[in-house]
Amino acid sequence: MPWLTILWAVPMVGAALVMLLPSGARHLAKYAALAVSLVVLAVTVLLAMSFQPGGPRYQFVEDHDWIPSFGTGYILGIDGIALALVVLTAVLVPVLIVAGWNDATDHARSVHAYMALTLAVEGMVLISLTALDVLLFYVFFEAMLIPMYFLIGGFGGQEKSKAAVKFLLYNLFGGLIMLAAVIGLYVATAGSDAFASGTFDFRAIVDAMSSGALDVDPAVLNALFLGFMFAFAIKAPLWPFHRWLPDAAVESTPATAVLMMAVVDKVGTFGMLRYCLQLFPDASMTFRPLVITLAVIGIVYGAIVAIGQTDVMRLIAYTSISHFGFIILGIFVMTSQGQSGSTLYMVNHGISTAALFLIAGFLVSRRGTRAIAAYGGVQKVAPVLAGTFLVAGLATLSLPGLAPFVSEFLVLIGTFTVYPVFAVFAALALVLSAIYVLWAYQRMMTGPVTVGNEAIPDLVPRELLVITPLIAILLVLGVYPKPALDVIDPAVGHTLTTIGQQDPAPRVAQEGPAR
Repeated sequence: MPWLTILWAVPMVGAALVMLLPSGARHLAKYAALAVSLVVLAVTVLLAMSFQPGGPRYQFVEDHDWIPSFGTGYILGIDGIALALVVLTAVLVPVLIVAGWNDATDHARSVHAYMALTLAVEGMVLISLTALDVLLFYVFFEAMLIPMYFLIGGFGGQEKSKAAVKFLLYNLFGGLIMLAAVIGLYVATAGSDAFASGTFDFRAIVDAMSSGALDVDPAVLNALFLGFMFAFAIKAPLWPFHRWLPDAAVESTPATAVLMMAVVDKVGTFGMLRYCLQLFPDASMTFRPLVITLAVIGIVYGAIVAIGQTDVMRLIAYTSISHFGFIILGIFVMTSQGQSGSTLYMVNHGISTAALFLIAGFLVSRRGTRAIAAYGGVQKVAPVLAGTFLVAGLATLSLPGLAPFVSEFLVLIGTFTVYPVFAVFAALALVLSAIYVLWAYQRMMTGPVTVGNEAIPDLVPRELLVITPLIAILLVLGVYPKPALDVIDPAVGHTLTTIGQQDPAPRVAQEGPAR
């Protein structure tokens, strides 16, 4: 069975079917979209159960001709890193559909469009994560901008159109630079003795690069690396390419913002780990100090700016910039702990950010304002809402026992073994994260009930259905991350072997007692 084709085709076909439903069938459109997302989840569960962590590097491979004259094929396959993000996507989308159940009610077909666009984004993300052809990846890496643009610009706050245009311009510019690099990569393979003609086959190019058969000028490879990295740094985003994210997150509906930050933006960090490192290992080493420096600046910058926010949704958006800095730091320190931690961090950040942003969105929808100063004493009138906000906030600051702690700890360990100074600066952000989370909770949830908050209702069953599985995942992965790491670690080992990196040896060898 072509399971990977089924995986991405189901949401794409489902999006088309939702749009074909009669305009008056709003509830049917919602339930149909939810049913489609649950089918995708079921297929993902089947893939995860059939995946062999110790088996071939890429599994469920599909390889067919697409445009032979261009040297590109329809090639799909997943490793442990891709599988982790596929699972994250498949878990979050049905949750987000339920969370955004009432987000689109303005006109006859807005519900259809909202649900169809969400499914389209899911399908494009899934094919991007499973593509093993560089051109195939690029096409859907760019194509996902279109439904995201309409989700941001068509639904959300008063400045939604401006935020959508800003999102599109930033990402399109990065994509155009990457297109030039993709074409340059094809030209480089066409001019090499390793290939009879140009190719976009990711596996073949990586093999040729690793064996030294692909003889290309290092300056050219550096330029190609920068082209790929620039696009991924905008998508992720990496400081200072982050300026589009806060506006897009704040002006979107909460469900759309989570779809963007927890799912779509992960394609950027995934691209760094798969394409930047493995296609251009020497260039990655050349620019490694620069990328790590920018990542650490982003970690500290995001945390400091989050502390000063008066808008709760913008505060959460800036925390994501800090978290993306941790993810990118772990990728480019090029140690097994760092990259395993980064991959797990992508999953954990997706879950924790989804929980915190959605709970904050539920609160804002009740009160009608994002201003932190407008709240106070919410735990007295809505204790379940306040309690879940606290758990999600503690996960965001990486409290031991909750999922992000494990991944952040691995990133810091992996960083300390090669760049101890950077690890110290990154660890300082943990203190800053405690400030912005606990201070926000104190101002919004504790103390006397602020005027206007007396009638805030607690979470309703639909909202509990959204939040409960997210909190449960944070708890389970916080105390037992082994199943996820068992899948991720072999893929990370393959990546490090491909780029010729090994974990540094211990600096001090201790001898055992004489016997």
